[in-house]
Amino acid sequence: MQFTLTIDGLTEAKASELATLIEDRGPAPVAVALNETDEAAKIWNVVAYFAEEAQARDCGRHLAALPGIDCSIAALLDVDWVRRSLEGLAPVVAGRFHLFGSHDRARRRAGGISLEIDAGMAFGTGHHGTTSGCLLALDGLLKRTTPRRILDVGCGTGILAIAAARALRRHAIANDIDPKAVHVTHANARNNDAGSLIAAIIAPGLRHHRIAEAAPYDLIFANILARPLIALAGDLTRSLAPGGTLILSGLTLDQERAVRAAYRNRGLIPGSPIRLGNWSTLVFAKQKARGVSATGI
Repeated sequence: MQFTLTIDGLTEAKASELATLIEDRGPAPVAVALNETDEAAKIWNVVAYFAEEAQARDCGRHLAALPGIDCSIAALLDVDWVRRSLEGLAPVVAGRFHLFGSHDRARRRAGGISLEIDAGMAFGTGHHGTTSGCLLALDGLLKRTTPRRILDVGCGTGILAIAAARALRRHAIANDIDPKAVHVTHANARNNDAGSLIAAIIAPGLRHHRIAEAAPYDLIFANILARPLIALAGDLTRSLAPGGTLILSGLTLDQERAVRAAYRNRGLIPGSPIRLGNWSTLVFAKQKARGVSATGI
């Protein structure tokens, strides 16, 4: 038996915010689904699935303290919670990238780059505004340049590294502090014709000899949280090649200024942010060295 905690009557931005809050707060649910319950009125809900009733009620008490939040808890008998959560995730289009779960293989697009990513124990299916924002930033970048060395910091499901590797047919390094995320990244890479292109490793931040040896990078993703992004500003800037691009997400609109300042203070040039709901994706470029020609003479 599983137990659901449901919050109805939300905007898409509020639903995304609450889903992240539920996932980040212990004990973690076994799955969280965001569902558009009224397309015309743009009303969403969040459904979190818990293994124990006490966990659902504990989370409900925490959320009930927030203004305007009304939670309901129910028992599920003989329900496959994984399949149930997947059914709420429709395919996502982000520029040339089309993301879908295994339950939606029949809706796979003929053109562009299709990636099959299931919801699970690692973050990142493309449905969250931060992941979609990074993919849109990548799509725009690929119209102007072709990065060669790619790094995905805090990779989750590996979707960003896999998307870049597939689009460019180049190798990418993906790392995460969570061994489950690294395992999922390997599996997703194999399932999406990128198994030979992705090197996924367990490492916090940029602290791994393989990451250091492959630097500097032409493209770095870091879709994590605002505070770690600020803390990693020095390491990420040093690891970025002149002329390279840094794509950051995992931050809300009110966190933009602090994160942007941390990277501008290190000499990076900000581009136009991508804002989806309450989530922001920031894009930075590192200035090329002056007085050096393409041949290095």
